[in-house]
Amino acid sequence: MKDHAHSSISRRLKRAHGHLETIIEMIEQERPCAQIAQQLQAVEGAIENAKKMLVHDHLSHSLERSFPAAGSKGRATLKEFKLLAKYL
Repeated sequence: MKDHAHSSISRRLKRAHGHLETIIEMIEQERPCAQIAQQLQAVEGAIENAKKMLVHDHLSHSLERSFPAAGSKGRATLKEFKLLAKYL
């Protein structure tokens, strides 16, 4: 599964890592808790999005390997699943 999705996930996680370093500096500088909490929420969101991207990419690739000879009905089922998986 070494493809575009992995490089995108890596970039997202590297950005989150940079934000974490900034948050540590904010704590050491005794910045207001509200500012720190806001930045922590942004990092949590970035990590959550990276996780979703990884899971969706894996599911998509796994299902595509499972349905190669399933015909039009299998492709329709796969398309529907991918559409629904966006809401996970």
